[in-house]
Amino acid sequence: MKKYKRKRRGEGSSYWQSYSDMMAALLLMFILIMSFTILHSLSSYEQQKKLLDEQQEKLEKLVGVKSDIIQDLSLEFEDTSLSISVDPQTGAIAFDSNVLFDYNQVELKSTAKEFLNEFMPLYLEVLLSESYEPYLSEIIVEGHTDDNGSYIYNLDLSQKRALSIATYFIEEGEAILDKEQLEGLREILTANGRSWSNLIYNTDGTVNDDESRRVEFKFRLKDDEMIEEMKNILEEQ
Repeated sequence: MKKYKRKRRGEGSSYWQSYSDMMAALLLMFILIMSFTILHSLSSYEQQKKLLDEQQEKLEKLVGVKSDIIQDLSLEFEDTSLSISVDPQTGAIAFDSNVLFDYNQVELKSTAKEFLNEFMPLYLEVLLSESYEPYLSEIIVEGHTDDNGSYIYNLDLSQKRALSIATYFIEEGEAILDKEQLEGLREILTANGRSWSNLIYNTDGTVNDDESRRVEFKFRLKDDEMIEEMKNILEEQ
């Protein structure tokens, strides 16, 4: 008679139970990993969206600040005898070089100093006000010429004219500006020469020499860093 080895009770079910437990554990681990990944992605998305929203809000605020400055500058000079026109898009103010300098000269006329003495305090009254000074990065004096003569000659001429105006305000500003205005101006004033790189043309396409010979006062807000930051964020998407 054959003898059969009796299978111990529960031996097979124990094996399958262990296997099932292992698969369940692996499945649970997989679910946890997927959940973590999804949550992490959602968290990153929310963080990026929040950052983009914040940057957009800042840029929109800067655009609003620039518009407000342009409007206030226009109002500031509206009732003066200076006949100043503020560019409605950029806020630039242009002066005919003939008002400030003799032809091909870089020394300010005496009448030019009188003109600038009246202009600059009003200009800074707006730009260095409590409302706008925190956003202000730079005030730029920019010289321009006609296209008579070489580009390098006119580059030197336009640079020296712009520097002559900047030097006048920095060295003799105490007579026309209050202490806070002068200190603020010294921190952000720059002078640039553009030669004839930005000519002004007549309607028939010819160069308008008189209007091309000019000096412009411009301001720049603290937006370059923010735009670069926005660019970096978008490149990471």
